[in-house]
Amino acid sequence: MDRSRPVATTLKYAALFAYLVFLAFPLFWLISTALKTPQEIALIEPTMIPNEPTFDNFRAAFSEQPIARSIVNTAFVSSVSAFLTVLLSIPAGYVMARYRSVVSRAAIVWVLLSQIFPWVLVIIPLFLLLRDFGLYDSHLGLITVYVVWSMPFALWMLRSYVAGIPYELEEAAAMDGATKARTLREVIAPLLAPGVVAAGLFAFVSAWNEFLFALVLIRDPDLQTLSLTLVKFIGAEGVARLGPLAAASLVATIPSLIFFAFMQRRLTGGLLGGAVKS
Repeated sequence: MDRSRPVATTLKYAALFAYLVFLAFPLFWLISTALKTPQEIALIEPTMIPNEPTFDNFRAAFSEQPIARSIVNTAFVSSVSAFLTVLLSIPAGYVMARYRSVVSRAAIVWVLLSQIFPWVLVIIPLFLLLRDFGLYDSHLGLITVYVVWSMPFALWMLRSYVAGIPYELEEAAAMDGATKARTLREVIAPLLAPGVVAAGLFAFVSAWNEFLFALVLIRDPDLQTLSLTLVKFIGAEGVARLGPLAAASLVATIPSLIFFAFMQRRLTGGLLGGAVKS
């Protein structure tokens, strides 16, 4: 029995290492391609490590397409979307967790059902709706769609997290004369910090990587996000310029990786905290 434990531990670590390699290899290949010359990229037998690393692909990407402006647009849309998603989800999640009624149950069911339908089914109604309200081809319209898109997940997670906070804390605050709004702001909200970070990170990364809504709702080149700019490295016949495309994709990936790494500890606490009941 004791002899099997080292074997099981070794297998677990081997499986974990294989999984990490599986996750890290696309990023490694992206970096490798971004640093290769066009001749090396075209080789029939690809090389893992560039023979003559070069930054020409990065210079070509930034000179041919407005990468910097697209980064600013994407950062603005993603940040505002994440902020509004969290701002609206905190009170809504609190109501869904604390007030058990037919309305709250119906809201929970609707949140779950909204995740079943593919978003491609609503893209035309969204286009018509935003056009009629004058929000087509604007960051405000795109932000509105991203907030609606991210809120179901944020609501579901924050609702579970609020349910894990002892109700006695609110009763104590009420005995001290605090209103519901003050209790939510000064008692509940600080305890929701890990969950808020997790919900905000989800909304930010989802908006940063999103392509379909931006493709349909944004036409002005000055307003386009990174995902739309990256597509321009693919020709009309579907032939991609792999070097500049890999370089631009790497640049597009770095901000979200940095943000995720910075928020990793809070994210773990937020994802696990909602499942813990007192």
